[in-house]
Formats: sequence, C-alpha cells, structure tokens
Amino acid sequence: MFDVWKNVLAEVEQEIPHAAFSTWFTGVTLISVEDGVVTVGVPNVLKVKQLEVKYNDSVKTALRNNGVDFKEVRYIVHTRAKTKPKSREVTGEPITIKKKKLSIPKRKSGEFQTGLNPRYTLDNFVIGSNNDLAVSVAKSVVENPGKKANPFFLYSGPGLGKTHLVQAIGNALLARDPSLKILYIPISHFYSDFINSIQNKTSEEFTKKFRKLDVLIVDDFQFIVGKDRSQEEFFHIFNDLYQLNKQIIVTSDRLPSQIKTVDERLASRLTWGNAIDLQMPSFEDKCAILKSKAEFMGAEIEDEAVEYLADNVRTNIRDLEGELNHLLAIADLKNITPLEVINDGYINTVKTPHMQTLSPKKILEKTAKYYDLTVKEMCSKSRVSHIKNARQVAMYLLSEELEMSTPKIAREVGVKDHTTVMHGIKKIKNDLKLNFNLREQIAGIRERLYE
Repeated sequence: MFDVWKNVLAEVEQEIPHAAFSTWFTGVTLISVEDGVVTVGVPNVLKVKQLEVKYNDSVKTALRNNGVDFKEVRYIVHTRAKTKPKSREVTGEPITIKKKKLSIPKRKSGEFQTGLNPRYTLDNFVIGSNNDLAVSVAKSVVENPGKKANPFFLYSGPGLGKTHLVQAIGNALLARDPSLKILYIPISHFYSDFINSIQNKTSEEFTKKFRKLDVLIVDDFQFIVGKDRSQEEFFHIFNDLYQLNKQIIVTSDRLPSQIKTVDERLASRLTWGNAIDLQMPSFEDKCAILKSKAEFMGAEIEDEAVEYLADNVRTNIRDLEGELNHLLAIADLKNITPLEVINDGYINTVKTPHMQTLSPKKILEKTAKYYDLTVKEMCSKSRVSHIKNARQVAMYLLSEELEMSTPKIAREVGVKDHTTVMHGIKKIKNDLKLNFNLREQIAGIRERLYE
C-alpha cells in the first residue's frame, strides 16, 4: 500500500503546479487504510488546512486511479512526518534568495489588452478560513462565467488579497478560453478614461470598448465617491453587460450601500449576485501564507520563524509579506538563518507602532465610539440588545488583539464572572461565520484601532 502512495503522490505532482506540490506535499505520508478511511500524516497544522480544502479532490482522484477503495481521507499532524528545516552553513560566500522566474507572455501589437497581471493565479492564492468562501465563489465564476455569481462583489479592508483573487479569476478564465475579452481596470482609471473621452469627444468609442467585453473586473470601487457622471456611465455599462450575461466582478473596501453618494440603483445591482468579504487571516492562515511565499521565493525558513511573524503581524497580509521580505533580506545580508536573525536580536519585534501602543482602553474607546456609545454605557450591566452586542464585541477584540485572559477581560468590561466573557466571545465567533454585517462591524473597528 505504501508503494501505491508513491504512485499517488507522483500523479498529484503531475496535476498541480510544481511549486504548490513542493510547498504542501513535502513530508506528507500515508499512515493507514482501515475501515474505508485513508489516514494521511502531515508535518504540521499549516499544511492540514490546505490539503483538506485545496488538494483533497486531487488526492482522492489519484487514490481511486490507483485502485484504493475508501470512503474518507483524513489529514492529521503526525510526528514521524515532520521534517527539520535545513540550517545554513556559514561560509564566505553570500547567500542569495532565488526567485522563481515567471513567463509573462507579451501581447502582440493590436491584440486586446486585459490589464491582468499573470503573477496572480488561483494556484498561488493561499486558502484559509478567512477566504475559503470567496475562493469557492471565485471557482464557480471560472466554471460558469456570467451565470452563478454575477455580479461578484468582493469587499474587505486593505491588504487582504482582493486584487490577487479577482485578477486570478481573470487569468483562470483566460487560460480556459483565450478568446475571451477580459478587462481588469481600477475605478480610478475608468474615471480618468471617461473624462478623457468627454474632453476628446470620443464617448462613443469609450462605451463600445466596455460593451464588447465578456468579463469586466473593476477594482477599488469605493473611489467612485462624488463622481456622479462616472457612476451613471458605469450604471449603463453594467446593465448592458448584465443583460448579455457577461461576467462582472467588482472589489471595494466596503459594501456599496455603505459608500456615500453611490446611487441606490447601482448599489442594489452590485449585490444582486454574491457579496462576499475577506476576513483577517487566522494564525494558521498566516503561517500557511508565509510558508507559501517563502517557497515561491526559493527561500528556506524555519517553522519557529514563521510562527513568530504570524503571531506578531496582526494588520494585514500585505504587511505580513513585507515583514517576511525584511526578515529574509537580513538573513541574506548576515549569512544566517531567519530564526537566527530573530534569536540574535537583529529584529527585536515586527509589531507595528500601532500594535505597540494598542491597549485595553483604546479597544474599549474605539468599540464604544463605533456603536455610538460611551465606554461607561457599553461596560454597564445593561441588557439592551445593541449595548450587549457592543460589549461582547469588545470582549472578542480584547481577546483577539491583546490575547487577554477572560478574568482580565471581565474586569475591563465590568462583569463579575469570567464565564460571561467566555460566553460572549464564543457567541461572537459563532456569529461571525454567517453574519456578514457583524464581520463588517469588526473589520471597521479594527481599521480604527490601527489607523
């Protein structure tokens, strides 16, 4: 059976990109096949989520192709599967981080320009609990453009992967059908092109450019605020494309209904299909992102160093990647491993200045202000629904952002029993799974905490 597993891995390697296979299947072993359950050993918890969500279908197909009869595949952290990172030998030669070269096809003169960056793909977009729903919708768009999720409205705070995901959809659609006319455009470019068309009296050509598209991807829609004529033009283009079952994808930092001065008709149409948000990544999600990025750069990094970065960077994915680059650059310069950079004190902490000044008082003040309450009102014994909800959100943020114990949180919010805090935090965590308004509220408070 274990020889069969080698064949399974070989088949999976042929089905997915080499970088993905190297990142997620190194050290993965077969433990047992009993009672219809295939148990697979994985080196660490970082890989379990990716295998379960992203590559499980590939593993199942390869198992069936190799004659394995099973009902379920389980992935567990298995100590024998763990692999120690290789330490660097200190030599006189400088260490270089090998970046993988990407083949970016150049379009011929006159060929339709998509605006897409080929570096953004679904294969190198790391799936986690913060974005798995959005990725699921993205895949349905790729499978059935213009049908199941149209329009697809994706929103989140900055640096959480909106641009990557929507451009990855465009690249995936183009790979399936190179004849598709796909355009990715930031809303600021749409606005400036529209103004130029008015000045140059080429409005008709501007309109035709958009109405001949099969897929329109508009980024950073929130910047359309105050641009009434651009909104009106976009509204008509939207209607024309939608009536023709052409795929429309829009990103923003908030829901259309929360963008001041956006026409109600347009706001309503943008959420006809799917309005999905990207959340802040969990600790495990951040670890997986860091491992994937390091692998893509051809750099080795110890699990302990990955966990250090994941634990200390709590703003967004963009900052997380920036700190990774910083750490690897110092390791390269000093000719030591990333973990040695941390242990030797070359970077004392990667927490942002905002993180260093974050306090329980600030969390309580920002949360209360968001809900139009005073801290005294929010931390009272009131059972009024909106006050109780604000108090529970404050409990959740104190736990998540400052990792405070429940007894300490109880003292901060003015409740006697720490079990009340435990209940409140649990309720918010459960509600976050399906309550998109609550997600938006917490994201809004977090932005204010780090502004």
